[in-house]
Amino acid sequence: MFDQSSPPVRSALPGSPGAAAAAGTGPPGWPPRVRPPGATGWQGDVAGWLLDQCPPEYRGHPVLRRHPVALAWITQMHVRAELAAMRQAYRHARVEMSDVLPDGSLDALLVCLEREGMRLRGVERSVGLVREALDGQVFVPRL
Repeated sequence: MFDQSSPPVRSALPGSPGAAAAAGTGPPGWPPRVRPPGATGWQGDVAGWLLDQCPPEYRGHPVLRRHPVALAWITQMHVRAELAAMRQAYRHARVEMSDVLPDGSLDALLVCLEREGMRLRGVERSVGLVREALDGQVFVPRL
Protein backbone atom coordinates (compact mmCIF):
# COMPACT_ATOMS: atom_id res chain seq x y z
CA MET A 1 0.00 0.00 0.00
CA PHE A 2 1.16 3.54 -0.74
CA ASP A 3 3.95 2.21 -2.92
CA GLN A 4 4.77 4.05 -6.07
CA SER A 5 7.49 3.11 -8.44
CA SER A 6 10.18 5.70 -8.76
CA PRO A 7 12.67 6.07 -11.57
CA PRO A 8 16.04 4.54 -10.88
CA VAL A 9 18.82 7.00 -10.21
CA ARG A 10 22.33 6.27 -11.43
CA SER A 11 25.17 7.60 -9.38
CA ALA A 12 28.75 8.50 -10.16
CA LEU A 13 31.82 8.73 -8.03
CA PRO A 14 32.95 12.25 -7.11
CA GLY A 15 35.30 13.56 -9.78
CA SER A 16 33.97 11.34 -12.58
CA PRO A 17 32.82 12.99 -15.86
CA GLY A 18 29.11 12.51 -15.09
CA ALA A 19 29.45 14.04 -11.65
CA ALA A 20 30.07 17.53 -13.00
CA ALA A 21 26.91 17.43 -15.13
CA ALA A 22 24.81 16.45 -12.14
CA ALA A 23 25.87 19.38 -9.96
CA GLY A 24 23.07 21.70 -11.17
CA THR A 25 20.02 19.63 -10.31
CA GLY A 26 18.84 17.16 -7.74
CA PRO A 27 17.67 13.68 -8.71
CA PRO A 28 13.97 12.87 -9.17
CA GLY A 29 12.37 12.92 -5.74
CA TRP A 30 14.83 15.47 -4.32
CA PRO A 31 13.08 17.84 -1.84
CA PRO A 32 11.84 20.89 -3.77
CA ARG A 33 12.90 23.51 -1.19
CA VAL A 34 16.42 22.14 -0.90
CA ARG A 35 19.26 23.23 -3.15
CA PRO A 36 20.78 20.31 -5.09
CA PRO A 37 23.71 18.39 -3.64
CA GLY A 38 26.99 20.16 -4.18
CA ALA A 39 25.43 23.65 -4.39
CA THR A 40 26.69 26.20 -1.90
CA GLY A 41 24.69 25.98 1.33
CA TRP A 42 22.77 22.85 0.38
CA GLN A 43 23.52 21.12 3.71
CA GLY A 44 21.92 24.02 5.60
CA ASP A 45 18.79 23.62 3.46
CA VAL A 46 18.87 19.89 4.13
CA ALA A 47 19.01 20.33 7.91
CA GLY A 48 16.02 22.67 7.92
CA TRP A 49 13.99 20.42 5.63
CA LEU A 50 14.81 17.30 7.65
CA LEU A 51 13.78 19.04 10.88
CA ASP A 52 10.49 19.98 9.21
CA GLN A 53 9.79 16.27 8.69
CA CYS A 54 10.29 15.45 12.38
CA PRO A 55 8.47 16.31 15.61
CA PRO A 56 9.27 19.85 16.79
CA GLU A 57 11.12 18.51 19.84
CA TYR A 58 13.95 17.34 17.56
CA ARG A 59 14.96 20.98 17.05
CA GLY A 60 16.04 21.13 20.69
CA HIS A 61 18.79 18.53 20.28
CA PRO A 62 22.10 20.19 19.29
CA VAL A 63 23.63 16.90 18.12
CA LEU A 64 21.02 16.67 15.36
CA ARG A 65 21.76 20.21 14.19
CA ARG A 66 25.53 19.65 14.23
CA HIS A 67 25.45 16.32 12.40
CA PRO A 68 23.15 16.27 9.35
CA VAL A 69 23.99 12.60 8.75
CA ALA A 70 22.57 11.70 12.17
CA LEU A 71 19.55 13.92 11.53
CA ALA A 72 18.90 12.24 8.18
CA TRP A 73 19.20 8.81 9.80
CA ILE A 74 16.73 9.56 12.59
CA THR A 75 14.39 11.33 10.15
CA GLN A 76 14.37 8.28 7.90
CA MET A 77 13.45 6.07 10.86
CA HIS A 78 10.74 8.51 11.95
CA VAL A 79 9.17 8.75 8.49
CA ARG A 80 9.21 4.96 8.08
CA ALA A 81 7.42 4.60 11.43
CA GLU A 82 4.82 7.19 10.35
CA LEU A 83 4.29 5.32 7.09
CA ALA A 84 3.87 2.01 8.94
CA ALA A 85 1.32 3.65 11.26
CA MET A 86 -0.58 5.07 8.29
CA ARG A 87 -0.69 1.66 6.62
CA GLN A 88 -1.98 0.07 9.80
CA ALA A 89 -4.61 2.78 10.22
CA TYR A 90 -5.77 2.20 6.65
CA ARG A 91 -6.05 -1.57 7.25
CA HIS A 92 -8.05 -1.13 10.48
CA ALA A 93 -10.18 1.91 9.64
CA ARG A 94 -13.25 0.02 8.32
CA VAL A 95 -13.43 -2.31 11.30
CA GLU A 96 -12.65 0.18 14.04
CA MET A 97 -14.24 3.37 12.74
CA SER A 98 -17.36 2.33 10.76
CA ASP A 99 -19.58 2.34 13.88
CA VAL A 100 -18.06 5.53 15.28
CA LEU A 101 -18.17 7.89 12.27
CA PRO A 102 -21.31 9.35 10.72
CA ASP A 103 -22.48 7.96 7.36
CA GLY A 104 -20.21 8.91 4.47
CA SER A 105 -17.27 9.86 6.69
CA LEU A 106 -15.47 6.54 6.50
CA ASP A 107 -14.78 6.93 2.78
CA ALA A 108 -13.44 10.43 3.39
CA LEU A 109 -11.19 9.05 6.15
CA LEU A 110 -9.85 6.35 3.84
CA VAL A 111 -9.09 8.94 1.15
CA CYS A 112 -7.32 11.08 3.77
CA LEU A 113 -5.23 8.11 4.94
CA GLU A 114 -4.36 7.17 1.37
CA ARG A 115 -3.25 10.70 0.47
CA GLU A 116 -1.18 11.02 3.63
CA GLY A 117 0.39 7.64 2.94
CA MET A 118 1.38 8.73 -0.56
CA ARG A 119 2.82 11.97 0.81
CA LEU A 120 4.84 10.04 3.37
CA ARG A 121 6.06 7.65 0.67
CA GLY A 122 7.42 10.65 -1.24
CA VAL A 123 9.06 12.04 1.90
CA GLU A 124 10.62 8.64 2.56
CA ARG A 125 12.17 8.67 -0.92
CA SER A 126 13.41 12.24 -0.49
CA VAL A 127 15.00 11.48 2.87
CA GLY A 128 16.73 8.46 1.34
CA LEU A 129 18.17 10.63 -1.43
CA VAL A 130 19.33 13.20 1.13
CA ARG A 131 21.08 10.46 3.13
CA GLU A 132 22.82 9.22 0.00
CA ALA A 133 23.96 12.75 -0.87
CA LEU A 134 25.24 13.33 2.66
CA ASP A 135 27.19 10.07 2.33
CA GLY A 136 28.94 11.54 -0.73
CA GLN A 137 26.99 9.87 -3.52
CA VAL A 138 26.82 12.00 -6.67
CA PHE A 139 23.69 11.74 -8.79
CA VAL A 140 23.97 11.59 -12.58
CA PRO A 141 20.96 12.49 -14.75
CA ARG A 142 19.81 9.78 -17.12
CA LEU A 143 19.67 10.55 -20.81
